[in-house]
Amino acid sequence: MSQLEEIVRLAAKGDGVTANGNHLSGALPGDLVSEGVIVESGGHHADPPCRHFALCGGCQLQHADEAALSQFVRDRVVNAAKGQGLTIGEVLPTHLSPPGARRRATMHGMRTQKGAVLGFKQAGSHKIVDLVECHVVAPQLAGLIQPLRRFIAKFGPARGAIDAQLTLCDQGVEIGLSNFALEGLEATEASLDFARDQGLARLSLDQGYGPETVWEPEPVTITLSGIAVPMPTGAFLQATGDAEARMIADVSDWVGDARLVADLFAGLGTFAFALREGRRVLAVEADQAAHLALKAACGSAGGSVLAMHRDLFRNPLQAQELNRFDATVLDPPRAGARSQIAEIAASGVSRVVYVSCNPSSWARDASTLTDAGFKLSKLRPVGQFRWSTHVELVSLFERSVTV
Repeated sequence: MSQLEEIVRLAAKGDGVTANGNHLSGALPGDLVSEGVIVESGGHHADPPCRHFALCGGCQLQHADEAALSQFVRDRVVNAAKGQGLTIGEVLPTHLSPPGARRRATMHGMRTQKGAVLGFKQAGSHKIVDLVECHVVAPQLAGLIQPLRRFIAKFGPARGAIDAQLTLCDQGVEIGLSNFALEGLEATEASLDFARDQGLARLSLDQGYGPETVWEPEPVTITLSGIAVPMPTGAFLQATGDAEARMIADVSDWVGDARLVADLFAGLGTFAFALREGRRVLAVEADQAAHLALKAACGSAGGSVLAMHRDLFRNPLQAQELNRFDATVLDPPRAGARSQIAEIAASGVSRVVYVSCNPSSWARDASTLTDAGFKLSKLRPVGQFRWSTHVELVSLFERSVTV
C-alpha cells in the first residue's frame, strides 16, 4: 500500500508541499496525499468562485479558504525573515483584501478572426484567457471588459497583442492601451465615442510614440489622505484601497512622534500626505511624472510636504543627509533598495518603516539593517492581490543608539 503524506505548507507558487518536500498542485495544508492524488481533504478547501480558475494565471489560490490564504501570506513573509536569520519582535495579524477590491489591473488583448480576446494570460503561457467574469477586480473595472473587447475587435491592431491598463481614479476609470495605433478618421472618432459612452475618466493610447491622451473631460486625480493628486497615465497605486489604508495606519503609527520624516520612493505621495499632520516630510521620487504630480499637490498640504526628484538607486540619500531626519519611510520597487539601505544603516536614523512588495529583497535589506544594530520590532503580512501568490508587507525597524 502506498504511504500517505500530509501537506504541511504551501510553496511560493501555491502548490502543496509535504514534509519530505513532495509537491502537489491544488493541495492545501492538512490534506493527505498519495502518488499525486489528494486522498483526504484537510478541511481548507473552498469552491473557486470563478469559472476561469485553474486556467487563468491571475489567481492561483481560489481553492483555499480564508485561513489557508492568511497562513500562506504570513508564512511567505515570516519565512523570508527567518531565511536571513532575522528575529521578529511581533508578527501582526495578516491583512487580506476582499474579492472585487482591485482598483488597477493590466489585462492583455488581441484581435482575432472571430472578434477579440481580452483577459489575463494562462500560467506559464502567452495565451490569453478570454474573460467572461473576474472576481478580483472592482466592479467598475469588470464592467468594462465586454465593451473594451468589442472596441478591440473592431479597431484593434490587426497583428500583435495589446496591454490594457485599467485604473480606478477619482473621476472614474482610466484606460491606457499599448500597441494601439488608430487607422483613419473612423477609428479616431470611435475611440472618442467609446470613451464617452463608457464614461471614462481618461483614455490614452500608445501608438508607438508613448502614451497619448485622447480623452480626458477633466483633469484626472487620485485622492491620497484628503489631497487630490494629479494622476499621470499609468501611475503606480497600491492595488486596493483597503490595503493602502492598512499600510498607512501602520506607517503613521510606527513613525510615532517623529517630526521630520524622509519618505523614499514616495511615488504620488501615498505615505507622505498621510504623515503631514504635525510633521514635515521630504518625499523623494525618481519617476519624473510621479514627482511632478506630487510636487503639484504639495501646495494643498500646507507646506508640510516637500517633493524632491532623485534616483535613489543611482544616487541614494547619503548618511549625512539622512542624519537630519527622525524617521525614514521607504516603499521601493520589487528589486528592493540595496544602496539606499546601506546609507540608512550608516546613518544616525533610529527608526525605519519599510513597506515592500517582495519579501525576498526586503529580507536581504532587513539583514543589512539588523547588522547595523536595528531590531525588527513589528511585521505585518499583507495580501492585497487576493488569491495570488504575490505577497506584501509593512515592517518597523528600531535601534536605540545612533551610529
